[in-house]
Amino acid sequence: MRDIDMTVTADDGTPLAGSLTLPAGPGPHPAVLLLHGSGPLDRDGNTAKLRMNLAAPVAEALAARGIATLRHDRRGSGATPGDWRTAGFTDNRRDAAAAVRALADRADIRADAIGVIGHSEGALHAMALGSRTDVRAVVLLAGFAGPGEEAFRKQGRSIVSSMPAPVRLLRRPLAGLGSHVLARVKRTRTDVARVAGNKVNARWMREMLAHDTRDDLAVLDAPVLAVTGDKDLQVDPDDLKEIARLVPGGAETHRAAGLTHVLRRDSARPSLSRYRRLLRQPVDPELLALVTDWLVRHLDAEAHRTSAGSRPAAR
Repeated sequence: MRDIDMTVTADDGTPLAGSLTLPAGPGPHPAVLLLHGSGPLDRDGNTAKLRMNLAAPVAEALAARGIATLRHDRRGSGATPGDWRTAGFTDNRRDAAAAVRALADRADIRADAIGVIGHSEGALHAMALGSRTDVRAVVLLAGFAGPGEEAFRKQGRSIVSSMPAPVRLLRRPLAGLGSHVLARVKRTRTDVARVAGNKVNARWMREMLAHDTRDDLAVLDAPVLAVTGDKDLQVDPDDLKEIARLVPGGAETHRAAGLTHVLRRDSARPSLSRYRRLLRQPVDPELLALVTDWLVRHLDAEAHRTSAGSRPAAR
């Protein structure tokens, strides 16, 4: 395989710096767009303080099976210009759609065999891409089903319940504080605002709170693989049932035993404080194998159908 620099031009002209991993051989190749979670993440899924290191193992696993992988630096991260705090949730979604179009325009990529893998926030954009663009396979890693505000509140309750007993005793006042912060965010009107003494990406938060993923899931007409760990503190694994119910034709879902939100398995009680230790481990190999096998199967099936003369209509 080989990595090459690839810049995606966003709708507003912003150059989104990224990397495209190509398999061995001349191509054209099937390809996937890899979308990371929230915050100022670079193409590898890393911030200065927390390093997911998700892109390399995904790209290597897929390249070994003949599939290319594109990922890009978020606005204001890595080599992409801008300020991540001024970028909205809808900006991230439009940037993802631009990346799919850029892939489809390449001679070494098969436009009829493009998929998307989304983790956390990236899973939400993957849902939208599968319902509105010419994407042929969608992988959702830790994606929720429902309104963003409800997901935020569930996440808060889950995190508090994982903390030591003295903190759990404060869950009611902490819930009240959380409600106050959300109400303050919803009253803001600027891209960036100071909330509870901290400068936050207010527009992103407003758009995220108002977003309901069920709207995209209900019209998603690409095959779907959804995986959430049973030790995920940030996304309710029970949402897998709703994803399967909502997606027309159903979805293949896996509630992965021991898997956490950072896509590593943990034998201990889940806790945010364990993330740094878990991130010293590699991305779970069973998850990589599951995702790779599923994408090979579905993108190849799509390629066979297209070569038989029934090219899918653009959505």
